[in-house]
Amino acid sequence: MKNGMIIVNYNDYSSTKELINNIQSYQILDKIVVVDNHSTDDSLKQLKKLKVPNLKILEVKENKGYAYAINYGSKYLIKELGTCNLIISNPDVMISKEEDIKELLSLLKDKKVGMVGPTILEHETLNRGWKNPSPCLDALMNLPYIHRFIRKKCIKYKEDYYQKETSQVDVISGCFFCISSETLEKIDFLDENTFLYYEENILSKRLQQIGLSCIVSNHILIIHNHSVTIDKNLNKLKKYKVQKESQYYFQTTYQHASGIERALLKGTRALGKSILSVYYYLLDRKHKK
Repeated sequence: MKNGMIIVNYNDYSSTKELINNIQSYQILDKIVVVDNHSTDDSLKQLKKLKVPNLKILEVKENKGYAYAINYGSKYLIKELGTCNLIISNPDVMISKEEDIKELLSLLKDKKVGMVGPTILEHETLNRGWKNPSPCLDALMNLPYIHRFIRKKCIKYKEDYYQKETSQVDVISGCFFCISSETLEKIDFLDENTFLYYEENILSKRLQQIGLSCIVSNHILIIHNHSVTIDKNLNKLKKYKVQKESQYYFQTTYQHASGIERALLKGTRALGKSILSVYYYLLDRKHKK
C-alpha cells in the first residue's frame, strides 16, 4: 500500500520547510502534500519555490479550519494514490528517523486499529494520549488553574498504563498520527464543524462508533514544538474562545451533554474568559510600567 503525508501550513513556512527537509528523502513516502490553509503572509509563495520531487503544494481559497484542510489533502492523496495510508502532521514537529514512520504504519495492519500515533514530547512533557472527558469534567477544565489538576488526575492515564510497547487510549494527539484512507472514508472524513481544537477527540469518537481503537506507541518519540504555529496567529483570548466553541460542539454532538451540562459548560466558559481577561489586563499593565 502506498503512503502519503499531509502537512497543514498556515503562516508558518519556516517550520513547514524544516519538516520537509527532514522527510524528503524518506523512501516510504510516495507523496508529501502541503495544504496551505489560506496563509496571510508569503508562505504559499515560498512553498511553491521548493524543489522536492514528490512534493505537492495545495492551496485552499478560504481558511475553514484544520479539519477541512486535512480532508482537502486526504481527498487529493486518495485520488492520486488510491487506497493508501495517510500520515497527518503539524509543521512544528521533528521526526527522528524513517523507521519510526514504518513502525507506526505497521500497527495499522491490525483490523481493529483505526488510528495510531507516537509518544509526543512537548515542552519536556510526554503526551501519550488521554481519556475523553465527560461534559462535567470539561466544564471544570474551563476554569483557569483548576484545569491543570483535573487534567492530571482525571484525563491523563497513569504512567504504569504505558508499560507495554503500545497502549490503547481514548484519544491520541492530532499533531502527528497515521490512519488508512479506507478508515477515513468509512467515517466520512473529519468533522469540519470545528475550526481548531478537539479534532482528535471527535475523530476518536467516530472511530469508536465503528468499533476501531486508537493506539499509541510508547517507544517511538516525536518532538512537537506545541502551540508554536497556533500562538503565532491567535491571541490568547481568541484562542480560548475558539477552543471552547469546539469543546461545546464536541460535548453536545458526540458526548450528548444534558441541558444542565450544557448550562455548566457555558457558565464556566464565561467565567473562565472573565478571569483570563482580568489576568491578561493586569499582566499588560505590569509590562507597560
